[in-house]
Amino acid sequence: MPDPHARCKTGAMRELVILGTASQVPTRTRNHNGYFLRWEREGILFDPGEGTQRQMLLAGVSASKITRICLTHVHGDHCFGLPGVLSRMVLDGVAHPVHLHFPVSGADVVRALVGLATPGLDLHLHPHGAAGGIAPDIEVEPLRHRIEAYGYRVTEPDGRTFLPERLAAAGISGPDVGRLHREGSLGAVRLEDVSEHRAGRRFAFVMDTAVCDGASALADRADLLVSEATFSDEDAGLAERYRHLTAGQAGTMAARGDVGTLVLTHFSSRYDDVAVLAAQARAEAGSTRVIAASDLDRIPFPQRGAPHAPPRSPAR
Repeated sequence: MPDPHARCKTGAMRELVILGTASQVPTRTRNHNGYFLRWEREGILFDPGEGTQRQMLLAGVSASKITRICLTHVHGDHCFGLPGVLSRMVLDGVAHPVHLHFPVSGADVVRALVGLATPGLDLHLHPHGAAGGIAPDIEVEPLRHRIEAYGYRVTEPDGRTFLPERLAAAGISGPDVGRLHREGSLGAVRLEDVSEHRAGRRFAFVMDTAVCDGASALADRADLLVSEATFSDEDAGLAERYRHLTAGQAGTMAARGDVGTLVLTHFSSRYDDVAVLAAQARAEAGSTRVIAASDLDRIPFPQRGAPHAPPRSPAR
């Protein structure tokens, strides 16, 4: 992953774009799954279901910005948009490498989908079959679904935050601050004398799972957690049967993980109004901020200690 302090000339350094929020069946207002995470110079597309290419157009997400595609599993509502997205990238002349991550048991499905796409993309396939790191600053954990599934976490490296009063007391300013950061010491002054540890920010993606240890591990201390909330709490029996989460279970997971912001998605078509799901999640989420996602929302990555910015939709 790139330098977390580098500036991105194309806009916000970190932003989540919601391309689709429906579960198995799309509705008039909700497309199949699709989520684009801008993370510095990386553009990560999660679970592109049918219609993702058109949703990207409506949301103002250029296919040329995609550097990685991450599939949680190979149910159609999470991957049937893949051939169209790949073909669009070829049409747009994308020349950079694109990395495709997916559960190893879905390799045949993934290769079939890739085989339908227009050839010409520098595409690298990366199957995974166990918890752990799969790319720099990206790791997976197994979920509990009806087929093999994994959730993802993207983590910024830990760093240091300088304390101005300590810098002033040590007589360090200007270019010397950068030198101290690079070299770790400046004369008798050590980096740790004038700064404090800063935990890297965390993004977690939990989709199509019942309650499980893997989902909890991904959610732990996430600044922004995207979680399925397929069913209401009243339909907990259906959630367990089909290996999904209720809204209340998503809220509980966020509270126990000390999550900053929880984004609910993957809603069953049985709910015309998902406000009830958001209310159930908030009832369990403690201090975690809860957002019920809508298609085409753009959610700025929360800044620690700053007021929450509301999600916004692209200009029509």
